[in-house]
Amino acid sequence: MARGATYKVQFKRRREGKTNYNKRYKLVDLDKTRMVVRITSNHTITQLLKIGENGDETLVSATSKELKNYGWLGNGKNTSAAYLTGYLFGKKALNEGYDETILDIGLQHSIRGTKIYATLKGAVDAGLYIPHNDSILPDDSRIRGEHIAQYAESMDDEEKNAKFANYIRCGLSPEEIPDHFDSVKNKIDEATQ
Repeated sequence: MARGATYKVQFKRRREGKTNYNKRYKLVDLDKTRMVVRITSNHTITQLLKIGENGDETLVSATSKELKNYGWLGNGKNTSAAYLTGYLFGKKALNEGYDETILDIGLQHSIRGTKIYATLKGAVDAGLYIPHNDSILPDDSRIRGEHIAQYAESMDDEEKNAKFANYIRCGLSPEEIPDHFDSVKNKIDEATQ
């Protein structure tokens, strides 16, 4: 550890790699609500936060666990689930009276077409205004899972049963993923009108 009269110890959350204070100060100065997207190993979590006197206040929240209420049979960690979570979040935020926000990805790396940006696309498609560049968003075919359906069609049944066992166990054939995605999106629309 460094020593000397001018050495300054970093904040604890910075030492632990949890907060980048330079980015956070810039977001705090904007004085706008933030759409915070966190991708865990099994789920997508999206929250609308505003700066409060005693820390951040959560105004609206949506997680991929909630997609089960709308009939989602897939897991909560794929691109389709991330998009639907963002879409559900956007509908909830609009119903609460919020129509504009900014994206906060925290310490996650910004890579074009990832689940973070699938969540952003879902929120934008729901009607939220979030400043962004369209080149970072994933393709619609990827969000709907068409690449999975095409890959599954090229396999024989034994390979398909081994590769897509989790989908089949949930009662969802890999070829049905795009149609299932559309039906869940329509159910979210109907429920949040």
